[in-house]
Amino acid sequence: MTPRRLLIAAALGVAAVMFAALVFVPILFGVSQFIFGGGIGGGGNCVNVADAGTQPAAANDAKAVPSNYLSLYQAAGKQYGIPWNVLAGVGKVETDHGRSTMPGVSSGENYAGAGGPMQFLAGTFKEFAVDGNKDGKKDRYDPADAIPSAAAYLKHNGAPQRMKTAIFQYNHSWDYVDLVLSWAKRYVGGDFKVVQANGVNCEDNELPANMSALVKQIIAFALAQRGKPYVFGATGPDAWDCSSIIQAAYRQVGLNIPRTTFEQWPFGVKISKGKELPGDLVFFNSGPGTSSNNPGHVGMVIGKGKMIVASCSTCVPAIGVKSYKRSDWVGVTRPLARPDFKKKVDALAARQ
Repeated sequence: MTPRRLLIAAALGVAAVMFAALVFVPILFGVSQFIFGGGIGGGGNCVNVADAGTQPAAANDAKAVPSNYLSLYQAAGKQYGIPWNVLAGVGKVETDHGRSTMPGVSSGENYAGAGGPMQFLAGTFKEFAVDGNKDGKKDRYDPADAIPSAAAYLKHNGAPQRMKTAIFQYNHSWDYVDLVLSWAKRYVGGDFKVVQANGVNCEDNELPANMSALVKQIIAFALAQRGKPYVFGATGPDAWDCSSIIQAAYRQVGLNIPRTTFEQWPFGVKISKGKELPGDLVFFNSGPGTSSNNPGHVGMVIGKGKMIVASCSTCVPAIGVKSYKRSDWVGVTRPLARPDFKKKVDALAARQ
């Protein structure tokens, strides 16, 4: 081949790779957004997750499930707050509730290295194994252990609030997810609503009563960022980190606070734990270079032990409402208690 033809061929090859990347990356990004949260920028529509763990009544099709398996599914579902019929759907698709004669069901492993009635890889089972029958052993071939272990694994991956995400993590196939859920619906007569939270839970929109209009406006801004991605160093409006979202929430009401967590910690008036109010900042000893007197992570109190926080890029959701009563909780500050802020708040109130 002549040098000219080689050059043309190389150019075409590069163009093909770039085109493939342009097609593939958006698709992959969209899937990852569905799996890990986000992609609903600006808050999106909320999802009611209050009944995500409800245990539905068994229907006629559930009679085809072996009675010992049915009892184990129901017990594990109740223990882990996951609808038992989803566990039954997994058990049906994986091994027909342990009745399959394929390799790796009652002993050994299949071609992929999975074993037992719930088809666990050895490493995954070791990490999430439960001694369901309290016999001092954790056996992936024993349904009494395997079924609650599957419940624990689904719980770890987001169930019941993010059910499709959790099932996809169990077996990385959307056809698998659909098949599991089709059986889950059959076992309860078809009346089963799958909950797939998008990072904005309707329950979290309920704010405590007697909150000032200013604090409500600050918190409303932060809540509106749910579903957006966390990016370290980002300052909005499409992505935030833990301190920038708080700075922006205060700034949009005319109050300026420092940019970084390390600067925000000494900025507000220290408040005793248990005395925190909506709009206060809660700090944590997490992240590089942090300590109990130099916290590196921050969230904003919204009430009832919860905060709005930009957690991390792989957290689910990346920006959302979570509990602040954690083991690494350092302390609380109240920017609005600063004398200069009190004057500004009075001035802002006078204008309204």
